[in-house]
Amino acid sequence: MLENLFKGLFDTDLTVVISVGDFMKCLGTALVLGLVLTLCYMLRNRYTKSFAVTLSLLPAVVCVVIMMVNGNVGAGVAVAGAFSLVRFRSVPGTAKEICALFLAMGIGLIAGMGYLGFAVLFALVMCLAFVIYNSLSLGTEKKAARYKTLNVTISEDLDYSGIFDDIFAEYTDSHTLARVKTTNMGSMFRLTYQITLKKSVSEKEMIDKIRCRNGNLEVSLSNQEMGTVEL
Repeated sequence: MLENLFKGLFDTDLTVVISVGDFMKCLGTALVLGLVLTLCYMLRNRYTKSFAVTLSLLPAVVCVVIMMVNGNVGAGVAVAGAFSLVRFRSVPGTAKEICALFLAMGIGLIAGMGYLGFAVLFALVMCLAFVIYNSLSLGTEKKAARYKTLNVTISEDLDYSGIFDDIFAEYTDSHTLARVKTTNMGSMFRLTYQITLKKSVSEKEMIDKIRCRNGNLEVSLSNQEMGTVEL
């Protein structure tokens, strides 16, 4: 009676019918591994509750989709892949979030195919690799200290095109004028540069030379926001 309750309307003698017990084994394994993956992601990463819940449930969703398409992996991946795009329809995702979602989909795919041992092994190995690689700086901390955002205010009578090029050539490896904005009732310009400082240069010396050039108006130097360019 229980098996008939979960039998599909379009099942035939040639259709492989999944038993309730096997269904629960795969689903339970996917849920546990999704939780393990979420706990690994929560280590040393910023996250929201909604993303953590999504990451925990995604392997189970993919697992069920794969089981319901009766082994047609192509159709299952096409359907399950749509779920990974929901997160990024309105909020840009970082590289770590995309990686975590693909890991969750991989776990669900393997579990949905019935290879529960491989699903557990894959989850453990990838979670361990994720934690190890995430703990390594890979040289990014030193480089991040050289990426700066420079805001300079100049009077409206100055031509801002190339006005600080000689100073940037001395103190930076690269510079880009990212934004020009009028301020103080249109009597001044605020220039925003994305710069990469050279190694072992004095930020104060650079700022002092810029102040001499812009008439000692406001100058600010801050760490460059990397969230928007992380990918």
